[in-house]
Amino acid sequence: MDRPIRVLIAKVGLDGHDRGAKVIASFLRDAGMEVVYTGLRQTPEKVVTAALQEDVDAIGVSILSGAHMTVFPKLLGLMKEKGMSDVLLTGGGIIPEKDMEALRDLGVGELFAPGAETTNIIEYIKEWVGKNRSF
Repeated sequence: MDRPIRVLIAKVGLDGHDRGAKVIASFLRDAGMEVVYTGLRQTPEKVVTAALQEDVDAIGVSILSGAHMTVFPKLLGLMKEKGMSDVLLTGGGIIPEKDMEALRDLGVGELFAPGAETTNIIEYIKEWVGKNRSF
């Protein structure tokens, strides 16, 4: 790979708690990735537009509001419309395991619960991007 992996970190909807997103962004930067943080209260449309503009390899959504079964499918639909099938959609937060499974079945990547090892998140992104993105 001739450039760092680019990851967009997003907080979608009215979810106002971004400490976890900022911590993950910091760890990804420390691992050598370029990170774009969109800030609080983004719409799925704004997230996908920013991801296109920044030419990211992955989108990571932090969600604590319980809206994950609405937000992730909306993001996937918009990504499909924009031809972003080679961009990873991953994330984490307060998401029940059965919902994580349902979202993975729809095409969302791995989802991480609070307390997940940051090394696992970093390795997952590196591995997925290495297999699915061409530079």
